[in-house]
Amino acid sequence: MVAARMLGVDDAVVDDPAQQIPVWPGRPFSVQGQPWQYHERALLMLHKPAGYECSRKPRHHPSVLSLLPGPLRTRDVQPIGRLDEDTTGLLLLTDDGALIHRLTSPRHHVPKVYEVQTKHPLDPRQLQALLEGVVLHEESVTVKAAAAEMVSAQHLRLTLEEGKYHQVKRMVAAAGNRVEGLHRSRFGALALPDSLRPGQWVWVEASQIDGSVAAPAAK
Repeated sequence: MVAARMLGVDDAVVDDPAQQIPVWPGRPFSVQGQPWQYHERALLMLHKPAGYECSRKPRHHPSVLSLLPGPLRTRDVQPIGRLDEDTTGLLLLTDDGALIHRLTSPRHHVPKVYEVQTKHPLDPRQLQALLEGVVLHEESVTVKAAAAEMVSAQHLRLTLEEGKYHQVKRMVAAAGNRVEGLHRSRFGALALPDSLRPGQWVWVEASQIDGSVAAPAAK
């Protein structure tokens, strides 16, 4: 790439492969005129649209990875947890295995907030059941929400600190209702910004998950 004069740093083309260039997180450079920033580890926030699978080997729908540019796909980024094909909202992706473990381990109690559209009007007893704990179908262990708020008659805001298979849908069913629409709005301290449209992504820093920092412009 250097020999082909494809790399630019500080608005100048780099043409010496032996040139030593100091790097730091966020340092700008360009490849074939396309601007990039240096990141030792990739961490991205994606606004996941419906109709995409959180898998590198999808079965029935396109992978969320197809929404990313090629250089990020070759870095082997993968979703931190999964959202169902029909679920939208905040999805984090990274190539940092230690970070994936920290953010998905139930021991660390990282909260995820979901906006749930229910089939039937919510009943205060359903919210109480979710807070006190419900037993999921074909399981014997009780699971409970960290928070459950009735935003409107059929809009539930649910906060979970673990990530079981189809957990939101199964919990709402166990409480006596049914999920008709599901959207993740927060992950830790990160909130999905209104400016980030479905299919768009931004770089984020790991520290932002524990402390809110404004996200950069969408890609």
